Amino acid sequence: MRFGMRFSAETEAVAQRLRDGMAGGVLSFPLTSFRDDGGLDLPAYRAYLTAQLAGGPDADAPGAVFPACGTGEFFSLDEDEYRAVVRATVEIVDGRLPVVAGVGYGWAQALRFARIAEDAGADALLVLPHYLVGAPQDGLVEQVRRIAAGTRLPLIAYQRGQVTFTADGLRRIAEIPTVVGLKDGHSDLDRLQRLTLAAPDGFLFFNGASTAEIQARAYATVGVPAYSSAVHAFAPEIAGAFFTALREDDDATLTKLLRDFYVPLVELRDRVPGYAVSLVKAAARLRGLPVGLVRAPLTDPGDDDLAELERILDVGLALVGAVRRRGDA
Repeated sequence: MRFGMRFSAETEAVAQRLRDGMAGGVLSFPLTSFRDDGGLDLPAYRAYLTAQLAGGPDADAPGAVFPACGTGEFFSLDEDEYRAVVRATVEIVDGRLPVVAGVGYGWAQALRFARIAEDAGADALLVLPHYLVGAPQDGLVEQVRRIAAGTRLPLIAYQRGQVTFTADGLRRIAEIPTVVGLKDGHSDLDRLQRLTLAAPDGFLFFNGASTAEIQARAYATVGVPAYSSAVHAFAPEIAGAFFTALREDDDATLTKLLRDFYVPLVELRDRVPGYAVSLVKAAARLRGLPVGLVRAPLTDPGDDDLAELERILDVGLALVGAVRRRGDA
């Protein structure tokens, strides 16, 4: 059965916008700005997101925006803060791109966030892994089904941590009328290939591994070329250069960016739990972006790691400058 045949026109329209966006740019997961006292800094967030979407080369622009997800510290936001972040994102994006808000915890709490996102004007929802416990396939499917039953918004399931779908589980969630895709954070390409083969035509898949560019070429070999980019949160020009090189099969540029920027960044990220978010936020601050510090239980990098991060960032920006100069010659 083809994808569009079993969905409402509204759901299919959102899925098509996401499909188009995934083909044209990376998926952006903006940071959430906090004040020094830990409170939400909504004016700073609005300024930060406006700067991220301001323009530059076409490839620097994201294909969709995912506020209040993992990089946006969803797990540390209360409902009022979540409402403010999603509403501000919808206002700033102003219909130019799909807005996909994160929801999570158990299905009952996820539905509270889903209804807030719906009221705020989000286009779709990313169902983040549930809290704490492992669960069988029946439970994972029922979790998605319960959320879908309580909101009209299309859903993208996220498998990571304790959430792993089998091919049968994927078929079952794909039968839910508003489930349009799956984000994969496990990087098990054998399993992922089985899932893509089990899915209906047009079902959306994207690479959601930490620092997804490292594995972007590998994911593309199993039919999953779209990916999320944490780097876009602080250096859209680097994320855009990588996306362009990947799309154009420019292996020389890909190799330079991977070897000299992405791999050193990942090696630094792996030193401390939580650096997948903390380093992204620190890099944004290094670039003068008003994002503030992370909230506990995350911790900000120390002076030595911050100096190393600055060196890696300078190398990445210099590489992109050289690529663009070469392209203009």
